[in-house]
Amino acid sequence: MNIEQLTIYQLEKIVPLFDSYRQFYEQESDRDAARVFLKARLEKKQSVIFVAQQDDDYVGFTQLYPTFSSVGLKPAYILNDLYVAQQARSQGVAKQLMAVAFQYAQEQNARYITLETAKDNNVAQALYKKMMTEDTEVKHYTRSFI
Repeated sequence: MNIEQLTIYQLEKIVPLFDSYRQFYEQESDRDAARVFLKARLEKKQSVIFVAQQDDDYVGFTQLYPTFSSVGLKPAYILNDLYVAQQARSQGVAKQLMAVAFQYAQEQNARYITLETAKDNNVAQALYKKMMTEDTEVKHYTRSFI
């Protein structure tokens, strides 16, 4: 398996995987919208995407969104998306993607990477608990506009 940072020139190869990710979260398939969204993030340098490749197929990705730590006076990252295709699960793909994301953040002198997941996402939580520290000191609030 090879993991690399996605470039705009590889965009078409990740669109089906990103669309599957959205469908996993009960969104309608829309490859055109997925393409437009990802292209804008990459062109505007609003995200960093790492992809896992087996042979000629992309089998997983993680997307980091840059933010900042005002207290630490450093960059920080939100690990917003992590997805592994069904056929590649239980092979360590997610763990390797996270490790590459952590390495990238350290190279950027980031203060932290943070993520959130659903309370019932037990499979993902098992990995997150192995690789990260669960924050029990803060509350997380959201206001949706959907």
